[in-house]
Amino acid sequence: MAIDLQNVSFKYENVNVIQEITAHFNPGELVSLVGPNGAGKTTLLKLISGTLKPSSGKIYIYDQQSHNLTNKKRAVWISMVPQNPKLPDEISIPDFVMLGRNPHLGLLQWESKEDFNIARKSMSLTEIDYLSRRKLGEISGGERQRAMLALAITQQSPIMLLDEPTSNLDIYHQIKVMKLIKKIHTLKSGFGVTILAIHDLNIAAQFSDRILLFSNGSIAADGMPKEVLTKNNIDSIYGSEVTIITHPEHGTPVILS
Repeated sequence: MAIDLQNVSFKYENVNVIQEITAHFNPGELVSLVGPNGAGKTTLLKLISGTLKPSSGKIYIYDQQSHNLTNKKRAVWISMVPQNPKLPDEISIPDFVMLGRNPHLGLLQWESKEDFNIARKSMSLTEIDYLSRRKLGEISGGERQRAMLALAITQQSPIMLLDEPTSNLDIYHQIKVMKLIKKIHTLKSGFGVTILAIHDLNIAAQFSDRILLFSNGSIAADGMPKEVLTKNNIDSIYGSEVTIITHPEHGTPVILS
C-alpha cells in the first residue's frame, strides 16, 4: 500500500473541510478526486503532500507515518503539481526543470551528468525541448503546465499529486496533458501512484483507474468510473439532472447535461 489514510479530518477556522476520511491508494493506481467546488479535493492532496497536517487521524506513506518524514524524504517520495502556482518568471525552462533533482542532492552537492540527462529526458517526454532558451515568463499556460510536469518527472517520485492539471486549457491541450499524465504514470511500471483533483467528470472517467467522489469533505463514492459516475450519484451530489451514455470507444461513462 502506497498511501493509507486513517480517519483523517482537517479543520480550517473551526470549519470541517475534511471529515474522517479513510482511504487507501495502491501502487499502480491512477486515481481522480472529483466533486463540487469546496468538497475537499485540493485539501486532501495538500494533506497527502504534507503541506497541511490533519487535525486528527493518521496518514501513512509507504508504511511510514507522514508526520515523521523529513522534508527531503517526503520530496523524494512525493511530487506535487499545484494549480496556478506562483513561479519565477525569470528562470530558464531547463533550470526550472532541474529543480526536480534538488531532493536527491546532498548538502553543497552539484548536479551530476546523470541529473542533467534526467532533466533533458523529462523535457523531451513533455515535448518542451524547443523551450530550452526560453524563460517561464515568456511561455503560454499550456507550456507552463508541461514544464511543471517535466519538473515532477525529473523529481522521479513514485507518488505524483496534481491539482486541476487541465484547468484553463482548451480541449486539445486538456487531452494532450492527460495523455501525458497517463504516459508518465505508465512509466512508473506499477510501483507509482498518481492522484489528481479534477472538475471534468468525462476526462476523469476516460483516464482514471479509480474515482473518489467527494461531497462536503467526505467520500460519497469510491470505485471504478462506471461504479462511481452514476446518474444517481451525480444528480444527488451536484444537484443537477444528467444523462449518462457509454463512450463508444473507451466504454467509459459520458456525462451529458
